Amino acid sequence: MPAAADVVASALSPGAGATSEPAPLKTLQELSREAADCRLCTLAETRTSVVFGVGDPQADLVLIGEAPGRDEDLRGEPFVGRAGQLLDRMLQAIGLDRKRVYIMNTIKCRPPNNRDPKPDEVQACNLWFEQQLNMLQPKMICLLGRVAAQTVLETDASLGSLRGRWHDYRGVPTWVTYHPAYLLRSPQQKKKSWQDMLVLSNRLRG
Repeated sequence: MPAAADVVASALSPGAGATSEPAPLKTLQELSREAADCRLCTLAETRTSVVFGVGDPQADLVLIGEAPGRDEDLRGEPFVGRAGQLLDRMLQAIGLDRKRVYIMNTIKCRPPNNRDPKPDEVQACNLWFEQQLNMLQPKMICLLGRVAAQTVLETDASLGSLRGRWHDYRGVPTWVTYHPAYLLRSPQQKKKSWQDMLVLSNRLRG
């Protein structure tokens, strides 16, 4: 595998990600294989799998969560547990499924006991995160939950203050909503989540 520094230098070289055309699937697959051997932080010692991403690499919408959980770590795919099943239903309600969007997390390895990612873990995994988004070139991003929103938008603002308005992540319109795992614990917030999904749907179709 190329050294991580070489991978990053190549991705950030002049012209990288400058085209408006989606990157070929093969390129994303190659990056996934390189990330599978990553040992840039201590999560490499406790993970079962590197959970890279899943879905259509040419999708207009990319959904980004916080980090893999137990089920995701075992299967190597994001959002496959109870929260993932709820996310699937949320997408289906607006006429989408995981084959028509792209789903990923801010970091690729499960933190022990599902704790929040540490800053050094986020920083290490940012090498893969930025390249992945550069290759995907989405037209829209949806951030799922407080940790993902604060990490990607580089803010300590509360989820409540980030919801309900559009943000900009490097020129890409970015929406913030609840993480499906939170909705399982707080079903009274599902109405607000449904409103968020309608905003996404309307903008995608607009």
